[in-house]
Amino acid sequence: MARRRHRSGSINAWPGYVDALSSLLMVVTFVLLVFVLGQEFLSATITQREHALENLKQELTHLSDMLSLSEAKVKTLSSAEQEQRAMVATLKSQLDERQHQLDDMQTHSKEVESAQLGSIADLSSQITELTRQLQAVSSALEIEKKNEVDKDARIAELGQQLNIALADKVNQLQRYRSEFFGRLRDILKNQPGISIVGDRFVFQSEILFPSGSATLTPTGQKQLLTLARTFREVAATIPSDVPWILRVDGHADRKPIRSTFPSNWELSSARAITVVKTLITNGVDPHHIAATAFSGYQPLDNGSSPEALARNRRIEFRLTDR
Repeated sequence: MARRRHRSGSINAWPGYVDALSSLLMVVTFVLLVFVLGQEFLSATITQREHALENLKQELTHLSDMLSLSEAKVKTLSSAEQEQRAMVATLKSQLDERQHQLDDMQTHSKEVESAQLGSIADLSSQITELTRQLQAVSSALEIEKKNEVDKDARIAELGQQLNIALADKVNQLQRYRSEFFGRLRDILKNQPGISIVGDRFVFQSEILFPSGSATLTPTGQKQLLTLARTFREVAATIPSDVPWILRVDGHADRKPIRSTFPSNWELSSARAITVVKTLITNGVDPHHIAATAFSGYQPLDNGSSPEALARNRRIEFRLTDR
């Protein structure tokens, strides 16, 4: 009973503890509510930044596509466009670097949001500058393409002028050939074994050489002296810019040879060389004369009679271009 009286006389503090805990719980609830609202606000802000990053990434992809098209155009141009290709490669390298930076920014956006805002603005400025440079490269490529077209037109015009000049030189050579053959025709007219076949002046071998030999007869030497004198007179009138040459062709018949020469190749070659050396000795410029041999493979007459074989044994002179 004494203890009961002691208990009834003490102070009961439990209701105060309950009030304090209730107040503390309300404060904690309020703090958590503020924290949740702040988290939602921060999440919304980060979502907006991610959308902005996505838009920048799409714009960068569009620029990359434009750069690919520019590269395709660059590949079709000539070597004069190598500088523009280098510029495009530099731009591509810069775009790749910016892409890498953008990826890094997107990966660490939640941690470095404040730093990203400044980087995004700088990246936008760089993209604008790259777009301007890309447009400048495209304009330069169009100018270079126009220059290529102008060059092609100029080359075609020069080719046409060259063809006209060559045709004029051929006409000049034709005129001097006619003059040369005309003079020879007047000097050697009515002589047997000498004729004009097409654009060639033909001497039968019997007029110049004994049978099976490459040594000139006295008559042959006299004929070649006349030919050398006439040729020197005509050559003196040909302009120095006309590319001409007197070709001496040695021909034989198709019968196997029986002499000091192994075959008709050696005989026809030796006769052509003998004529060339004789003409040079008598004043013909060696820069404008040449010897060729055909053996019996370029006949004038395909017959097998003695007359046909004799007709095929010949020395031909042709005034032609080099």
